[in-house]
Amino acid sequence: MFDFRYHALSLAAVLIALAVGLLLGVAIGDANLVSNAEKHLRDSLRGDLNNARRDSANLRAQLAARAEYERAVYPQLVAGALPGKRIGLIFLGQPSNAVSGLVRGALDPTGAEIVLVAVIRDPLDPAPVAAAAASTRYAALATDPTLMGPFGTRVGVQLVTGGRLLSKVQPALFSAYNGAIERLDGIVLVRAPGSVDPTAQQANDQFENGLATGLGATGVPVVGVETSTTNPSEIPWYAQRSFSSVDDIEDQAGATALVESLSGAHGAFGRKPTATAILPPSAGNHRP
Repeated sequence: MFDFRYHALSLAAVLIALAVGLLLGVAIGDANLVSNAEKHLRDSLRGDLNNARRDSANLRAQLAARAEYERAVYPQLVAGALPGKRIGLIFLGQPSNAVSGLVRGALDPTGAEIVLVAVIRDPLDPAPVAAAAASTRYAALATDPTLMGPFGTRVGVQLVTGGRLLSKVQPALFSAYNGAIERLDGIVLVRAPGSVDPTAQQANDQFENGLATGLGATGVPVVGVETSTTNPSEIPWYAQRSFSSVDDIEDQAGATALVESLSGAHGAFGRKPTATAILPPSAGNHRP
């Protein structure tokens, strides 16, 4: 005959075995469920990745086709837009071969010619300029900072019209230049200021403001340009002086906007927040 305690222990052992078996079964079942879920998730993500890759490849192909189309159409769009126009490319501060090449490429099909490329020193040292301006009122430039604004205005005018003062001071004024200082029909301006000593900043600002005043007084189109990656942007500086501007000169749209602006359109063109439009409303309607 079994003892009651033995029976109770046997029953407890059976119950424990059942509990362990149930737990193991649940654990195994959960592992299978997790494994299946992971597999479905991996398959789904792999499919999404493949779809995204196909979409990306399609978009790249479409962009490449659009860029090829724009390159083919651009010369026809602007052909003869600026026949015989004499254009000056002026760097106010640091020069850029890349921007120079983009401006030349934009103007090549138009019939215009870049006849002057000049880099104005930044900051401008008044002492050598004053020495070069001997026998003029600007000979006192080094000792009389109030002359910086009027001097800048005179330089701005003579950059477009030519003049004796600019001929005298150009070695001191320009860090580099190529071409003849003669009558111009338009100015492409690239402002890229360097680091200026605070003590020289006020005089430099006065010169630049005077320069802008002089350029504007000539009545020829003045267009400030930069690339879409220029940082900080100089578009606000151009806008404050009522110059047209193009903030994406590396794009075909930016090149077109430059041509339109030199043809007389006015505004801030491009794709930065400071732009008012990608292109002037009259784009393509400038034929003589």
